[in-house]
Amino acid sequence: MDIREYVNSEYAKGLDTEGLRSNFLIGDLFLPDQITMTYSHVDRMIAGGVTPATKALALAATKELGTTYFLERREMGVINIGGAGSITVDGTKYAVGARDGFYISMGSKEVTFASDDPANPAKFYFNSAPAHRACPTRLVTMAQAKHVEMGSAADCNKRVINQFIHPAVLESCQLVMGMTVFSEGSVWNTMPAHTHERRMEVYFYFDMPKDRVVFHLMGKPGETRHIVVRNEQAVISPSWSIHAGVGTGAYTFIWGMAGENQTFTDMDNVPMDALN
Repeated sequence: MDIREYVNSEYAKGLDTEGLRSNFLIGDLFLPDQITMTYSHVDRMIAGGVTPATKALALAATKELGTTYFLERREMGVINIGGAGSITVDGTKYAVGARDGFYISMGSKEVTFASDDPANPAKFYFNSAPAHRACPTRLVTMAQAKHVEMGSAADCNKRVINQFIHPAVLESCQLVMGMTVFSEGSVWNTMPAHTHERRMEVYFYFDMPKDRVVFHLMGKPGETRHIVVRNEQAVISPSWSIHAGVGTGAYTFIWGMAGENQTFTDMDNVPMDALN
């Protein structure tokens, strides 16, 4: 478990490139036959990756949580970006294909991840947030997700927002999670920028060749910074920071949020002339 302490906006102003990356960037998410986890003090969100290459991997309790099992006081959202696999929750096995989502209830004691084909292993990206009530465990295939088309080719931001863990799709305690896919030639998300004063967010970027990067924009609107993000890396975005980014080509990202509400449209837009 990699622990990331909270960083406030005033302290962040003085961070250099390495300081920003060490506090907010998450790399090496998918390691063969391992479960990787990064625990952020921002709303106690955990982001991680599960890669069951040659064996099934069980979700175990860690000292940092102080509980007898991992999901005793937490819920979890999962999206598979690799080959076909399965997730077994308390004895019930669910087939989770590529680009399928999965919600795991608080109170689930035994959770195991497996791949169908070791030559093409599943890559389960997950977010886990504290929960105070149990909601039903459920598979959400890509077809079952809510698909929202946004943007335009003229503004270089034509994209589809696929909502997996969202009030319009299923019930969760506080976690909201989905995947945004860009059309070829579109690279901006989102501009004008916005903040989420009431929620934090973790962005996970993928579907990028080696020579493609995303410039993830963060910071207060009047004093912005950027972090260069490569394929299969994530960024912790605190509630005080703007949420925006631009790539050198099309990409896909998974967003996960936790905080005061689950209202996807609850954001404070930043006028373009306020950015510096």
